Amino acid sequence: MVGNVTVGFIGFGNMAQGIAKGLVNRGVLDGSHIVANSGHFEKVERAAAAIGAHATHSAKETVAAADVVVVAVKPWQIETALADVLEDLRQDDKFVVSVAAGRNLDFYQDLLGDVAHVQCVVPNTPIEVGQGILVTENANSLTDAQQDVFNELFSPIALIERVDTGLMGIGSSVAGCAPAFTAMYIEALADAGVKYGLKRENAYRLAAKMTEGVGALYMATGTNPGAMKDAVCSPGGTTIKGVTELEKQGFRGAVISGVDAIQNG
Repeated sequence: MVGNVTVGFIGFGNMAQGIAKGLVNRGVLDGSHIVANSGHFEKVERAAAAIGAHATHSAKETVAAADVVVVAVKPWQIETALADVLEDLRQDDKFVVSVAAGRNLDFYQDLLGDVAHVQCVVPNTPIEVGQGILVTENANSLTDAQQDVFNELFSPIALIERVDTGLMGIGSSVAGCAPAFTAMYIEALADAGVKYGLKRENAYRLAAKMTEGVGALYMATGTNPGAMKDAVCSPGGTTIKGVTELEKQGFRGAVISGVDAIQNG
């Protein structure tokens, strides 16, 4: 558990709640070291109470209580959400972690000035169960001590993957949007299992655990995914027949086209 650090959330929607739950459920922070506010106090109060955290009535209260301030509002809401705390966020004893897609260090330095300490990230939903990814901008204005706190907070619940500023968009597409693609794949694979007689709950568990396991195998071994595929495809066997049909149906191209649509939309 990280010492006496308090994390404050400005905005407490689904992603912010997922981060908070990950921190608490993985034992990184006690819920009493989390505070949060948004535009709907009663809703935040219920969500915060579920993990032992505290709701505040304003960004001002949140920043006053926090050492690490997570800005978790929509990108176009940032200036309004932070209007009352700009000076507070320039203090050396605090730093900002922004989870707003499309906003980078330059944006925050224009808003807060060069004296503020800021790290921009894009998380994904599995962070709630400690299996997340934080696509993390290489450029930041954290001190070495703040970098240590950042790593201590988030490395237990996410892979911290640092990329150049210009690659934050594609990084967040692969890590942040693709959980929807992967959920669709799990659902489709389970549908196939049900088609041939598996109970729905069995099919979902098999598909989900298989997906988790393939990712874990890559992370543990670093084996090229093409080689991992080849290892399952015996000559003339059943798997290569399925792989061939997926290729005929444009499986890879469909995935790439999905990312193209995000990048070019």
